[in-house]
Amino acid sequence: MRYMMSYDLMETMRNTNQWLGATALSIASAPAFAAWPNPGLNWMAAWGEVTERSFQRMVAKPDWGIRTFTCEDGKDHLVDITTVVERPFGDLVHFRVNGRPEQPRKVLLVAPMSGHYATLLRSTVKSLIVNCEVYVTDWHNARDIPVSAGKFDIEDYTLYLVDFMRELGPDTHVIAVCQPAPLTLAATAYLAEQDPEAQPSSLTLIGGPVDPDATPTDVTDFGRRVTMGQLEETMIQQVGFKYKGVGRKVYPGLLQLSSFMSMNAERHTKAFMDQILRVSRSEASDHDSHNRFYDEYLAVMDMTAEFYLSTVERIFKDREIARNAFVVNGHQVDIGAITDVAVKTVEGANDDISAPGQCIAALDLCTGLPETKKASHVEPGAGHYGIFAGRSWRDNIRPLVIDFMNANTRSAAKAKTRTKRSKAAK
Repeated sequence: MRYMMSYDLMETMRNTNQWLGATALSIASAPAFAAWPNPGLNWMAAWGEVTERSFQRMVAKPDWGIRTFTCEDGKDHLVDITTVVERPFGDLVHFRVNGRPEQPRKVLLVAPMSGHYATLLRSTVKSLIVNCEVYVTDWHNARDIPVSAGKFDIEDYTLYLVDFMRELGPDTHVIAVCQPAPLTLAATAYLAEQDPEAQPSSLTLIGGPVDPDATPTDVTDFGRRVTMGQLEETMIQQVGFKYKGVGRKVYPGLLQLSSFMSMNAERHTKAFMDQILRVSRSEASDHDSHNRFYDEYLAVMDMTAEFYLSTVERIFKDREIARNAFVVNGHQVDIGAITDVAVKTVEGANDDISAPGQCIAALDLCTGLPETKKASHVEPGAGHYGIFAGRSWRDNIRPLVIDFMNANTRSAAKAKTRTKRSKAAK
């Protein structure tokens, strides 16, 4: 019960801070005070506005905000977000542009389950929707999933990806961002062994910890320092009575957020102080750069306890993927079984979360894949976020990924084979 009480205590603290912000804003904005202008009241109102918004966003799922798209015909077409596969812990959704011909590339974008919603990839989706049919794994907040739905660990996650790939078919190009990179690699290998006809055309892994020990970071060092017992004791709590998942053991989103913020505490503190000053001077807006970033960054979701703990133990501590010893549903997956799926890795030279070397390790594991189907790219000067959503992605990485897809589509490969056969016949 103490874990449930601590979960509700965190929610109470969040709710209290939201209330304090709303109260400060209401008091300082009272019309009666307008007769006695005071910079202190302006600052109090600004603090209240920023505080209320910040703590309110922590329990709100952000909207995708992708409603229309301007196509080559110069017209704005409505974008429908439709659910293709619906599951308890996550759905497969399709960004369908109404009135536009089906695009030549079908892309499955595997979103991370690492504390934030899939909407963190909003800008990535926007950049791909230009000339791709985009599908995204939309993971659910564990606090909203009843205990009756069962467990969800990294094996279940991998099998979800297997089912999503099967649903989309072999002409799919898969892009995995950050956390799911090793599990997406395992899911592809699982298909190579169990259902070869369902394998995707290509697999692009972006900034993921395939081999965490290849280049140690603060994240991997933390995984080494603590024991599983310590993690379970300090990080795992039970969902409180407010949500549908009451009683489910989770790694709470609010606890994750405190870890995120502490990693760059000075930068975040300065960002919020600067925003309070901008609001007090009436220089801020509802959708300014600060609000756009923190509305997404502060919106966190709970992870199931078994998913978090199995990730730390099996991916980081035991390095099951890196050692090619990962077991899914009783079957040991052989990554060397991937022989027909082109694999590309993308890393950022300045990535301090998944440092260069961790992701490219995937290519060495693909022992059965010809070198002509392997590719890698290290983006100079790019950090973790930049390699999938920043300027580095838009200007340099996205074009490379599109070219990689074009060169490795199933139809292109078949056409090339037919051409060779016809020349041989002549």
